[in-house]
Amino acid sequence: MAHNPAVVIVGAGIAGVSAAYALTVDRGVDRVTVVDPRAPLTLTSDKSTESYRNLWPDRAMVGLINRSIDILEGLSYLSDNAFRMNRRGYLFVTSKPSTFDDLASLAETCSSLGGGPVRSGAEIAADGENGFDLLDSTDVSSRHRYLTEDAVGAVAVRRAGWLDAQQLGAWMLQRARAAGATLERGEVTDVVVSSGTVIGVKLRDGTFIEADAVVNAAGPFAGQVAAMAGVDLPLHSELHLKVVFQDRFGVLPREAPMLIWCDPQLIDWAPEERNELLKAGRDELVGELPLFCHGRPEGGPDSRYVVGLWEYDKTVIDPTWPLPIDELYAELVIRGLSRMIPGMQRYREALPETAVDGGYYTKTPENRPLIGPTGPDGFHVMAGLSGFGIMAAAGAAELLADHLLGAALPEHAQAFLPARYEDSGYMASVGDWETGQL
Repeated sequence: MAHNPAVVIVGAGIAGVSAAYALTVDRGVDRVTVVDPRAPLTLTSDKSTESYRNLWPDRAMVGLINRSIDILEGLSYLSDNAFRMNRRGYLFVTSKPSTFDDLASLAETCSSLGGGPVRSGAEIAADGENGFDLLDSTDVSSRHRYLTEDAVGAVAVRRAGWLDAQQLGAWMLQRARAAGATLERGEVTDVVVSSGTVIGVKLRDGTFIEADAVVNAAGPFAGQVAAMAGVDLPLHSELHLKVVFQDRFGVLPREAPMLIWCDPQLIDWAPEERNELLKAGRDELVGELPLFCHGRPEGGPDSRYVVGLWEYDKTVIDPTWPLPIDELYAELVIRGLSRMIPGMQRYREALPETAVDGGYYTKTPENRPLIGPTGPDGFHVMAGLSGFGIMAAAGAAELLADHLLGAALPEHAQAFLPARYEDSGYMASVGDWETGQL
């Protein structure tokens, strides 16, 4: 590939914007066009949880996410933290001794893969350090008094926190455009290939944009864009929602980390509520619901808002808009959080002001992203970023630029190539993997 190729990036979400930044600002490529029918960062990127963590049970993912966090921290410094990145951490909490043992084992595994040291007791880290802390019940009750007394322990992930994804994307896009990137509003309807090489893309209005390389960063539409180039990507999509609500009673301290309840639970519906749910055919809501109900403070020190999530339904569906939103989602999440944060029970009788939105986790079978060349010469993919797009996009974009420009590749690059699915041994192992999804 030429040193300064003409590149078309399909998709202006966090993946596409990150790719544009990596190519223009970091690599000096000044012929980059980002194409999307929507305004940048408005499909799913601005509706994410906006969080990051380097707790992953996968060496390649730890390598990718650690590098991505390195880049994000550098961008935070360069931008005077325009996107409000913090290191507030994640806290995985449980009431079950066996689950705490499993969490401790996970921390040890991630540590061995490059996630940082594991500490306990007097060695527990100060805020801002790397690695993982094992907290017993006394540690939990003394450090997080708002959590349930049933908590037998927790694992704190230190290289973790959250940021403002919209501001991050806007900051990167502004600098990419100053370095030569252009933004084209339009829908790609064809990836044009000649003699086995991409030569550009065609838009719905008939416009043809010539290119030496096309990057498929189309998020939930990545499969459709790939099909235009004759490529079948192993992707599927799951609907994932979040609720933002006003914590008018100040139940959750503003300094709290991301909190994850690691036990399944039953919602304590009143008898009449239970009967109504059964009549409505919502039997799944009266039985045991899955683990990982989680939430965190949202906004600055004067804010009263909380973000809550609970993926109790991971049905695979074709992405549609507007999103199919469960009218009970907000109440279910708040009730679920109250198991871990008893003060939330104050909202049982009168729900707070809430807003529900979300998007799709478009993912591969083993929840590793797709990054690199595939199909015709010059066609590249940066997709399958699942629920980790915000935390992984910067590192994935750097890796994409390495592939596209023929630069040296890091150790973890091979794990994300689309060609891995041509390896029968790899495919046989996929079903046994722990995906790292919350």
